[in-house]
Amino acid sequence: MGIWLSQVARGQGPCPFCNQNSRNLRQCQARETDGTVFRILTRAEGFMDADIPLQLVFHLPVNYPSCLPGIVVNSEHLTRAECEIVKEKLLEQAETLLSEPMVHELVLWIQQNLRHILKRPEAGGGSEKCTSAASTTVDDGLWMTLLHLDHMRAKTKYVRTVEKWASDLRLTGRLMFMGKIILILLQGDRNNIKEYLILQKTCKVDVDSSGKKCKEKMISVLFETKVQTEHKRFLAFEVKEYSSLDELQKEFETAGLKKLFSEFVLRLVK
Repeated sequence: MGIWLSQVARGQGPCPFCNQNSRNLRQCQARETDGTVFRILTRAEGFMDADIPLQLVFHLPVNYPSCLPGIVVNSEHLTRAECEIVKEKLLEQAETLLSEPMVHELVLWIQQNLRHILKRPEAGGGSEKCTSAASTTVDDGLWMTLLHLDHMRAKTKYVRTVEKWASDLRLTGRLMFMGKIILILLQGDRNNIKEYLILQKTCKVDVDSSGKKCKEKMISVLFETKVQTEHKRFLAFEVKEYSSLDELQKEFETAGLKKLFSEFVLRLVK
C-alpha cells in the first residue's frame, strides 16, 4: 500500500532519493516492495523558446540507484514520438549517473536540454499528442526477443528478479532451463523489451565466484523480430525446465519458432 510523501510533494523538505529540495515535485508515492514512483510536473524551454509543460514519471526500483529508473514522459504539447525520444535521452543520461541519486539531476538536465532534443531531426514527425502513460511507444505491434545467459549462480534470486521485471514491464514469454542452457524469450512492447535489457545489463542480478553481487556481463541477444501471424502469443511469463533438447525444441515448434530454434538455439549445444 502506498504512502504519500507530502512534505516532499509540497517542496517543504529534501527528497530522500536526491537529497535536494525539489520545488517541481507534485506527487511522490513510495511502495515498500515495488520501489518508489515519482510524478513530477515541470516546464522546459522547447523549440522557438516555447515554455513546454512536462509530466515526468520515475519508477525507482528497490535497488535504485544501482540500476536505472523506469521513465515515462507525457506532455500535451509534444507528439508521441517526441515524448519517446525525450524518454530515451533521459535514460541515456541516467546511464552516466548510475550508483548516484539521479532524479533531481535528470529533471535539471531535461529543463536545460529539451530545446536541443526537439531541434534534432529524429524528434520531428507525427501529430498525435502524447497524453497518457500508455502512449510511450513509436513502434506498433508486438515484438519478441530471445536472450541467452551463460550461467546463474544465485539462481533463486535471479529468477525472482527476472519474473518481477517481466511483470513490471508487462512482458510475457518463458525463462527456459535445459541442462546448462539458459534462455529468456520475451514478448511485448518493443520499448519495454529495451528497458528490460537495460535492467538486465545494469543491475546487480547475480553473484561472482566469491559470492559478491555483480552485474550480468555474459548475456547475448540471439534474435529480435516483430511477432508474425504464425507465432504464438504468450499470455503470461513462465519459468520452465526441460529434461531434453527434444522437449525444448517442441516448446519452440509449438510457438511457431521452429526455424529460429534451428538457426540460433541448436548451435548452443554443439
